[in-house]
Amino acid sequence: MVATRALEVLAASGAAHRVHEYTHDPAAPYGLEAAQALGADPARVLKTLIVGHAAGLAVAVIPVSGELDLKAMADALGAKKVALADRLAAERATGYVVGGISPLGQKRRLATIVDESVSLWPTVFVSGGRRGLEIELAPADLVALSGGLLASVARARRGLGPHDTRPHGREPTA
Repeated sequence: MVATRALEVLAASGAAHRVHEYTHDPAAPYGLEAAQALGADPARVLKTLIVGHAAGLAVAVIPVSGELDLKAMADALGAKKVALADRLAAERATGYVVGGISPLGQKRRLATIVDESVSLWPTVFVSGGRRGLEIELAPADLVALSGGLLASVARARRGLGPHDTRPHGREPTA
């Protein structure tokens, strides 16, 4: 396995984690592909999105089962409004390619907001810094190592019916 900056951050921190690799299908949607490959609830597998606002760029870490609530993200950042950054800006700022952007070990440390739903799980999955590489770690370690803050910034995907970013009527399991 090729080391990534995300894995280097974890190794240096000593935080407990597990690395999961799978064969990436370029035609598949990144986050949902990871959830399926891992056999994990999509609410537990997180995607890393880069947004732009008046003060620059920021990071949103939300479940792949949901979508970013731009107004909530703006509020969490104390910004008037935010928009998703374009692919090139996201890749330049993080040093990762889209589909493999990790909230850990980014080239530039950006303000990071992690959706509070991560607290429902004993562990969550984030990109390890390349497509087909996921890191499983405790939510508290994710927040600490990313320098993030917890806030409610995800919402259920529109048009997908009853899907939500949180588990329904059951306790999260490892």
